[in-house]
Amino acid sequence: MGNPANKIRLALVDDHKMLLGALTEWIRGAADDINLVVAATTWPELLSHPQFPVDVVLLDLDLKDNIPVSLKISTLKTTGVKTVLMSTYSEPAVVREALAAGALGYLVKTEEADMIVEAIRAANKGESYISEELDLALTSGNRGDTPRLSAQERRVMALYGAGEPVKAVAFQLGISEETAKSYLKRIREKYRVAGFDVGTKVALRKRAIQDGILLQTD
Repeated sequence: MGNPANKIRLALVDDHKMLLGALTEWIRGAADDINLVVAATTWPELLSHPQFPVDVVLLDLDLKDNIPVSLKISTLKTTGVKTVLMSTYSEPAVVREALAAGALGYLVKTEEADMIVEAIRAANKGESYISEELDLALTSGNRGDTPRLSAQERRVMALYGAGEPVKAVAFQLGISEETAKSYLKRIREKYRVAGFDVGTKVALRKRAIQDGILLQTD
C-alpha cells in the first residue's frame, strides 16, 4: 500500500463522540493507507488543529452549528483539502448543494464501512464518490424530470388534486390527517427539488394531470 509517507492524512469531524470513536478505531484497523490524524467534534476544532490542513476531511453534515455546509466546503477547498460528507439522511437537494459547492463524496451513515474507505481514497485522487442508493435518489430528481413518487404519494396527490380536502383524502386512504399532510409535504418537496412549484392546490392539480397521476375530467 505504498510507504507511510504517502498515507492519506484524514480528519474526521462528527459531533457524536461514540460514532467518532467507532469510526476512528475502524479506519485505523481497516485501511493501512489512511492515517487518521484529526478527530474533531466541531468545525473550529478542525481548523485550529495543529495537523490541519489534511488531505481529506470526512465531515458530518449534521453538525449543530449554523455554518452553511457550502461555506465549510469552500473553506476546505481553498486550503487544498478534499471533502467527503456524511449524513444520517440524504435529502437530494442538500446533497446537490454540497456537491455543487465542491464536496467530492457523500455517504449516508448507514453505508457499509468499507465504502467509507473507498470514498476517502477516491476523494484523495480528486474523484467524486457517491453511494449507489444516493445516486439513484439524485438521478431520479434531476431538474425538469418528474419526481418518483411512492404508490401512496400518488394516491394522495390524485385525491387531493381532484379537489378532495385533506380530511377526506385521509379518510379514503385509511390514514390519519397528519399522515396525509406529511405525504403532501413530501410530494411538494420532491417536486420542488425537481424544479416544480406545486405549492398551491391548483398547481398541484395541474402537475398531477401533466404527470398522468390524475385524469383530466373537465
